[in-house]
Amino acid sequence: MKIISTNIAKPRTFYHNGNEVTTGIYKKPIDHSIYLGKDNVKGDEVSDRRVHGGEFKACYLFSATHYPYWKSRYPELGWTYGMLGENLTVENLDEKKLIVGDIYNVGEAQIQITIPREPCFKFAHKFGTDAVLQQFVEHGCPGTYVRILNEGNVKNNDNFKLVERSKHSISIHELFQLLYAKNKNESHIKLMIEHDAVPEKLKKRLNYFLK
Repeated sequence: MKIISTNIAKPRTFYHNGNEVTTGIYKKPIDHSIYLGKDNVKGDEVSDRRVHGGEFKACYLFSATHYPYWKSRYPELGWTYGMLGENLTVENLDEKKLIVGDIYNVGEAQIQITIPREPCFKFAHKFGTDAVLQQFVEHGCPGTYVRILNEGNVKNNDNFKLVERSKHSISIHELFQLLYAKNKNESHIKLMIEHDAVPEKLKKRLNYFLK
């Protein structure tokens, strides 16, 4: 895996159900390194910290491989990397091979794979239709959030080096499927509830399905 675009956003507002909303989803490529901090990417807009930023969602990675799919569905949009809201556009990122809890070195930073991205109304607003939410789920390629174990700068062409493979875990793809499956895999739920790379909020949500 290799970084091919670093992307950050300035705050942008729009109206949703009569309320003014600020978002950081409109990310654009920049031509220099970005600093991965413990809670967020330095200089990037994080508007709602209930659902973005923080320890387990400090930075969002998305695969360049999936761009042709989305471009073909929405050719009218102004396409640049960062369009899916990611801080890092990554070459050869494969959610089926990324294991929750895996640790990588990239640039000056050390990161840990945490949880997949779930689409929200701000994502729908950017694409101009609520239909994109179900399309995102059905496509099954959500990218991944990461925890920053060691802060540092990363830049284009930095490669990801696997430092430690997580044991007793599942892939980001499998966790994403688990979140939306009608019949949930209980063994997968138990693995995620016990995993320290999964935030407590998501553990509580998954635990509900064991009762």
